[in-house]
Amino acid sequence: MEEREGEVRWDGLCSRDAATRAAALDTIGQAVLRRSETIAPVAAVPPARAADGLLVPAARDGLSEVLARLLMLSKRCPFPDVREKSEAILSGVQELGIRIPRPLGHGPSRFIPEKETIQVGNEDTMMHTLFADSFAALGRLDNVTLVMVFHPQYLESFLKTQHYLLQMDGPLPLHYRHYIGIMAAARHQCSYLVNLHVNDFLHVGGDPKWLNGLENAPQKLQNLGELNKMLAHRPWLITKEHIEQLLKTEENSWSLAELIHAVVLLTHYHSLASFTFGCGISPEIDCEGGHTFRPPSVSNYCICDITNGYHGVDEIHASPTGSIPSTESVCEVEALMEKMKQLQECRDEEEASQEEMATRFEREKRESMFVCSSEDEESAATRDVSRHFEDTSYGYKDFSRHGMHVPTFRAQDYSWEDHGYSLVNRLYPDVGQLLDEKFHIAYNLTYNTMATHKDVDTSMLRRAIWNYIHCMFGIRYDDYDYGEINQLLDRSFKVYIKTVVCTPEKTTKRMYDSFWRQFEHSEKVHVNLLLVEARMQAELLYALRAITRYMT
Repeated sequence: MEEREGEVRWDGLCSRDAATRAAALDTIGQAVLRRSETIAPVAAVPPARAADGLLVPAARDGLSEVLARLLMLSKRCPFPDVREKSEAILSGVQELGIRIPRPLGHGPSRFIPEKETIQVGNEDTMMHTLFADSFAALGRLDNVTLVMVFHPQYLESFLKTQHYLLQMDGPLPLHYRHYIGIMAAARHQCSYLVNLHVNDFLHVGGDPKWLNGLENAPQKLQNLGELNKMLAHRPWLITKEHIEQLLKTEENSWSLAELIHAVVLLTHYHSLASFTFGCGISPEIDCEGGHTFRPPSVSNYCICDITNGYHGVDEIHASPTGSIPSTESVCEVEALMEKMKQLQECRDEEEASQEEMATRFEREKRESMFVCSSEDEESAATRDVSRHFEDTSYGYKDFSRHGMHVPTFRAQDYSWEDHGYSLVNRLYPDVGQLLDEKFHIAYNLTYNTMATHKDVDTSMLRRAIWNYIHCMFGIRYDDYDYGEINQLLDRSFKVYIKTVVCTPEKTTKRMYDSFWRQFEHSEKVHVNLLLVEARMQAELLYALRAITRYMT
């Protein structure tokens, strides 16, 4: 994994062989200390100055980026030898009188207290294997992984699928894959994912000029912009004509296999943006917003941090309900379990007619269009992110505001199991299987618990969440009674679901805190896995149906 930071090479750190890592760490340490000595010879800036915070900045010659990466490794590498040596190198630099970075924020999520997440170094054997696999593949252990690991079975499937899409043999060149990831994440102004893939894009040899704006990328990628836009916000508008346009544009045309690869990448990153915002994922330590070179103040954060939105841990994780469970929220769990029991009894006693089931679906679909948060407001995309896509004003909200109709997509006419799976597998071998496994794990994942209650069958609740998301996209299952959704999902939960799925960039901590107040954070992360996979499958169904219609 060669980097663009002069003589500093990081690839050896990803090795599972301790001797290889040790040799790489020695080389990195020597290179960093050599650079540091040219900036601040020991005699010139005595270490005692460090107490005053009057250390020399490390910005020159790319040293600050190298130090930020070492900080990340000291906190986030699954190999203890790398963590310890990275910390030692940073201490050596500080002793030379050079300012070293410190992390901003508290843990991988702004919504989940750090003490409730898995601490790197304290993971069990299965989690360590997952962490090591992720680090070996990407050269980092990212915050998404550290939150998803609440559910190791799902994380394993997710990492395997993402690795295949980005790094294994496939129709698209590597730099195209990362650029498509940037385009998709930018539709939701997800600077977290954009920053990660900008680095990956450059690392695999991508042209830096493309990053100045979509208009600087090849015409073939620019042509994908319209499909990206519709998939992210209004997938029901995609027709076979849109597909034909991409496949028939002479020298800039896409092959069917390339287009399937691109569609899977777009839907993967649209839904991953939902997870990133839905779980309040913090910036990576070595990325912008994840660290600072400013010295901490007496109160442990300086005024600059406050103005940039970084607050003390107590303020960040203060819950609106406080730390003492309210009677109301404790009752919320029992009330939900009672509703599930009653609905099961009603199911056993009588079944609604097909006409009534269709009416209930249409009613729920119509009502879902008007679910919105009181905090909802327009947010303009920053230039830094918006340059990666066109038509920044195009979004989900516009159609509902004008009362436009979402057509009904009947699942028995075109489903993932009967149609989409085989199409993807035929044109992009193995990916259909990987996606199918990931969908099933998310949908069927259960620990048979609800908050503090054990031995609970949660299948009815999981199905209601999945089908509500598909209902928002107009997808109807004939055998499902949509009346159950209103019984099981209260308004605050619906607001959260719709925001995370449709306009994830508007998700707030208040929304996260206000639903399921007595449930564990791991259960709220589980909800987000359902949102991610249901959204991805809904987008895929519309795109794959259009491709199938084009082919027939």
